[in-house]
Amino acid sequence: MTVERIGPPLVADERTTLRGFLDYHRATLALKCEGLDDEELRRQASPPSTLSLLGLVRHMAEVERAWFRRTINREDIPLVWSDHGDFQAAYDVRTASRAEAFAAWEAEVAVARRVEEAAPSLDLTAPHAKTGEPVSLRLVMLHLIHEYARHNGHADLIREAVDGAVGA
Repeated sequence: MTVERIGPPLVADERTTLRGFLDYHRATLALKCEGLDDEELRRQASPPSTLSLLGLVRHMAEVERAWFRRTINREDIPLVWSDHGDFQAAYDVRTASRAEAFAAWEAEVAVARRVEEAAPSLDLTAPHAKTGEPVSLRLVMLHLIHEYARHNGHADLIREAVDGAVGA
């Protein structure tokens, strides 16, 4: 599978720009995992950290679900890998595979896109799933961009430690 990464628009309205940056960062994470097998994706490249590329993919599935489905769409559903709200459970990749992790992540991204596209504006608010405080779709999209950017930095370092690949 070849990942296509399209840069965010240089001139666009706010929503299109946010959507472009979010999709750019989603594609960047996929690129960091491209060409690696399950063992390489599970490799914890910087002990004692438990971070792995597969763990990052699973974590981002949880983040997409938590913000777009549980918060903005107000769905009463558990996390993908923890029914008691433990985001750290996604990092336990001892028996995880590329197939299950990417299937879950891609499914959550698809739902997130539908939720965002259906929203009338970035000003839409919903109660935060944990605190009940109102949050806007704008904040959610910005938070996801921040979360991906931060974890893509981790992915850069992990990928280089796994097989020496740099860039992307």
